[in-house]
Amino acid sequence: MQNASNAVPKGRDTRAERRKQITASGTSRGYKEKIATGPMDFPFFLIIMILLVMGIIMMFSAGYAWAIAKSGTGTNYVSRQLGMACVGLVGMFFASFFDYHWLRKPIIAYGFYGACLVLLVLCRVGPFQAPRGESHRWIKIGVTFQPSELMKLAIILLFAYLISVNYSKMKQFKYGIVPFMMFLGIVVLLMMWQPHLSGTIIIGAIGVIMMYVGGSRFKHLLILAILAALLLGAALFVLIEVKGFSYFEGRMTTWTDPFSSQNDPADTWQTRNSLIAIGSGGLFGLGLGNSRQKFLYLPEAQNDFVFAVVCEELGFVGAIMVIILFLLFILRGMYIASKAPDKFGMMLAVGLTVQIGLQALLNMPL
Repeated sequence: MQNASNAVPKGRDTRAERRKQITASGTSRGYKEKIATGPMDFPFFLIIMILLVMGIIMMFSAGYAWAIAKSGTGTNYVSRQLGMACVGLVGMFFASFFDYHWLRKPIIAYGFYGACLVLLVLCRVGPFQAPRGESHRWIKIGVTFQPSELMKLAIILLFAYLISVNYSKMKQFKYGIVPFMMFLGIVVLLMMWQPHLSGTIIIGAIGVIMMYVGGSRFKHLLILAILAALLLGAALFVLIEVKGFSYFEGRMTTWTDPFSSQNDPADTWQTRNSLIAIGSGGLFGLGLGNSRQKFLYLPEAQNDFVFAVVCEELGFVGAIMVIILFLLFILRGMYIASKAPDKFGMMLAVGLTVQIGLQALLNMPL
């Protein structure tokens, strides 16, 4: 027999009441109540699994020739990808039982952000630097990695925390703009110091989108966007014209016209061959495994430019399928965010969905 104290009054919306309790408890005192695990979102899981399987197949195809050239075995890249996929699936399984409200603590949000700032500095200072050419994006502490990848997660976590705490005051410039721009500005400066233009764009876009969804006034964001564009333009002018800093100028030139005779072929080799691969795929592609550019013509075919191989082998139809899958991923991620029981969970879902969607978009050389 049900205890009278736990009985639900007739006609009351228990889900709505529970959301109110969760929001109230999370505003100031933390989440002391055990949050029940909801059912798995099967459409979202299905989209992820299709992308995962398709990604592994294309990794094997795109990286086969380079794997033989570098290691003598054609399965070198795909075997590592399979290993990481297994790790990711196990992590996803355990994360589904993790109460994300434990992350809604100042010491975690600020601490993770601060640690990532230190790692960004170590890209340019100290014994852990692992530069590649003019870029200082990597450090080596046992393994080589880019701290900017961790910073993306740190920004998502910190912004989700700030928005959940100040949600009722996000329309005010003091709360809805100033703290976010301060934290984001420090990251942008360190990222440009590396320099890491694409990473800066992704992190900046993640932050601005989260601010907009979180309640910041559009006119405030528009004014800041104009000011940021002017400051960025001035900074690039100084770096290019006054100090002779050629990195950004070269990136823009090779991106806008990679086939120009004024460009150094070595600088545009990657972009040129990726466009050739995309164009040669036609409507239905050359067939799975039949790419020609992957045979040592297209560097990083197994990495940033795998989508070019997808276009060459699966054609326009295959490319559209991949784009649609990522669009479905974004739409379903936003739907899940809209169903979150509290503002912190909503903003975490928005941030993670935007991050993956933006990176997919920027890695499609369209």
